Amino acid sequence: MFLGVCEIPVGFPSRKMNCALSQELFARAQKYIPGGVNSPVRAFRGVGGTPRFIARADGSHIFDVDGNEYIDYVCSWGPLILGHRPKSVIEALASVLELGTSFGAPTAREVELAELIIDAVPSVEMVRLVNSGTEACMSALRLARGFTGRDLTIKFEGCYHGHVDSLLVKAGSGIATLSLPDTAGVPKSFSETTIALPFNDLDRVETAFREQGDRIAAVIVEPVAGNMGCVPPEPGFLEGLRQLTHQFGALLIFDEVMTGFRLSRGGAQQLYNINPDLTTLGKIIGGGLPLAAYGGRTEIMKKVAPAGPVYQAGTLSGNPLAVTAGIATLLYLEEHPETYDTLEKLTTQLTSHAPQGTCVNRVGSMYTFFFQEGPVGNYEQAKRSDTNAFGRFFHHLLDRGVYFPPSQFEAGFVSAAHTLEDILCTAKAISEFPVE
Repeated sequence: MFLGVCEIPVGFPSRKMNCALSQELFARAQKYIPGGVNSPVRAFRGVGGTPRFIARADGSHIFDVDGNEYIDYVCSWGPLILGHRPKSVIEALASVLELGTSFGAPTAREVELAELIIDAVPSVEMVRLVNSGTEACMSALRLARGFTGRDLTIKFEGCYHGHVDSLLVKAGSGIATLSLPDTAGVPKSFSETTIALPFNDLDRVETAFREQGDRIAAVIVEPVAGNMGCVPPEPGFLEGLRQLTHQFGALLIFDEVMTGFRLSRGGAQQLYNINPDLTTLGKIIGGGLPLAAYGGRTEIMKKVAPAGPVYQAGTLSGNPLAVTAGIATLLYLEEHPETYDTLEKLTTQLTSHAPQGTCVNRVGSMYTFFFQEGPVGNYEQAKRSDTNAFGRFFHHLLDRGVYFPPSQFEAGFVSAAHTLEDILCTAKAISEFPVE
């Protein structure tokens, strides 16, 4: 039985929840699924212990198979900006289930979603729907190479753009959590097409362009990094990338899989008033279902097959279920612009209760508590965090019914379903964490 966070006495040292069924399921899963999970960070390797197997969710709360209830700040790693099972999305999904789940042919809903994306995201004039953020980034890079006739890509250490072979170089996120040296299985020739530079270091970018500018097809960047923890751009960094790519004839790609529709309706590019050449989107545009997209200027996007020579395809791309959930979510955000003010206020209040001695990074409703003094402006600085202390903090909250991301190197999220009571209960749990 869940004991509500606010019912725990002040100074209560720990409340070990019953997780017998999660332990049993994890043991079974490890026999049939690598590491027992279908995405690495879910395994709790960065914090220790047994991952909770979730049975259901509602609003801002999730419930595991053992009946424990948690305030959820993972939000499915960002997509659930309206929380779990929002009424408008559930009703829309119910209506489309009676019509079919996949046709392998065009539908009117795909056009409607494309129009919503183009209306909201400043730089996007045409868009192609795909199934995952990885697929979006992979396709955008192929398009950039095809458009420019060049081979090299600049990326930034600690930025994760999906498990694309050429981009799994200092990719942060799950790789950092598991302490893997990039990854096995990627030919050296693939990684040699990628120049990995420190995030927020514009001088290094300029040097790379001056040395190899005629070979660089694109710079791809998370405008607000979320995969080494939340790390915002320093003043002038994104503007500098825009200027340098324009100067040397390369494309600027904003990976807004995480930030798109999260930081504002127009994403980080609207927030910082910078138009990239290409944008990748995901998470929120699927309304909780697998969906992603890449888009940009018409002259570039018309190079994509069947309009042009750059091939990309997908059987389930634009499937009716995911598109319908995405439409419902984006329409809600369009009709309720005050949502972003609410998210800003709630997240500001949450992060004001961070444990003493931590460095707090926040942009909008994305945040990270780094267990170090800071500042944290790049991957090397993020790696100085005390991951053991973070692990103790994570389990301290988990035992009190608060579910934070199970990794020091991931961003947390607040949804529109979170309430002031959720924030205050979380603050109380945080206040009981013993600072060593």
